[in-house]
Amino acid sequence: MKLCFSGLLTYFVLATALGLAACTSFPSENQDPAKNNKATYNKDLRECQEDYPEVGSGVHYRQWIGCMNLKGWK
Repeated sequence: MKLCFSGLLTYFVLATALGLAACTSFPSENQDPAKNNKATYNKDLRECQEDYPEVGSGVHYRQWIGCMNLKGWK
């Protein structure tokens, strides 16, 4: 029983750390001051989400981040 709990705890800690790292790396500020507003951000994010639909493995988050980076968001 102790081995099973230890494995679950390790898995939980690893999943939490990866989740926090993914949240902090999502782009939120555009290099172009004229485009650095909520309306443009939402438009660009919506376009990226249309180009790269959600998949069960979570790969779409990296694709969205790459797409947003190409649009000037850092």
